[in-house]
Amino acid sequence: MSRKNVATVVALGVTLTVALAGCSSGGSGSSSSSSSGSGGSGKKGGLISVIVNDPSNPYWLTEGNVATAEAKKLGYTAKVSASKGDVNAESQQVDTAISNHSVALILDPANASGSIGNVKKAKAAGIPVFLVNAEINQTGLAKAQLVSNNAQGAAIGAQQWVKDVGQKASYVELYGAPSDNNAATRSNGYKTVISQYPGLKKVAQQVANWDRTQGHDKMQSILQAHPNINAVIAGNDEMALGAVAALKEAGKIKQVKVGGFDGSPDAAAAIKAGTLQYTVLQPVATFAKKAVDEADSFIRTGKTGVSQEKQAFDCILVTKDNVAKMTAPFTLSQ
Repeated sequence: MSRKNVATVVALGVTLTVALAGCSSGGSGSSSSSSSGSGGSGKKGGLISVIVNDPSNPYWLTEGNVATAEAKKLGYTAKVSASKGDVNAESQQVDTAISNHSVALILDPANASGSIGNVKKAKAAGIPVFLVNAEINQTGLAKAQLVSNNAQGAAIGAQQWVKDVGQKASYVELYGAPSDNNAATRSNGYKTVISQYPGLKKVAQQVANWDRTQGHDKMQSILQAHPNINAVIAGNDEMALGAVAALKEAGKIKQVKVGGFDGSPDAAAAIKAGTLQYTVLQPVATFAKKAVDEADSFIRTGKTGVSQEKQAFDCILVTKDNVAKMTAPFTLSQ
């Protein structure tokens, strides 16, 4: 992902948090720098297993690609699999990671609560687990949980959305997968900002599970019931782009403002085309790489090199004013 004069968004700051907004936690809250587990061999090499959600989404594709590239750069082999948000599929993939004698597991958890057992299973087998993109509702199991600062990202996105939409409008919200804490965190962040403007009325909210097709279909249904809406705010770019497609088909794209969240290449193209007002870039390329670096450190030294298990990486607003600086997937040049 690195290019000359290009830096991933980590340059804009990393916020380490013990408890991220929108997340419930339990367990011991132990530090990920602990020397417990199978780390500290002083040697590198072996298989790092990577489990993402669905690589048909460019966000998760980038997550897997970056983690794989960094693992290989550091002298490991890597194998990527996809749970597609299914805890049972994830369980089978963790079993495979165990049978393959993985030295570490990079996991984008399928479910904040349901994935806890899978993390416990890997830990019991002596495999250190590093969570990326989404959290689980327990601390002290994974060596690290690296995610976007979703509360911060939702706030800057909603502020831009209000700027684009104005202070009086009828709008709808497309909501992500309820099993993912990120969905609630972003929605709550939107509400905190938008509720300050009494003239902004939410007439519908639909779950579209981070999916473009579902975003399209839910938007079609919403338009039948509410044909005169003025705006859409979505929990991610895929749902936003689905809404854009439905609005185009209905001939309403010029009168309805749409905002997204992720910073995907397709979202960048839609901003340039004028059909998407903005996106909020998640630094997935940064924290996917960082997770592998921390895994490598733990394998060699028994410590991740970071004092906190939960680590939040700030997001960046992308609009027509800076979209040209997106020179690689989920990467903004300086």
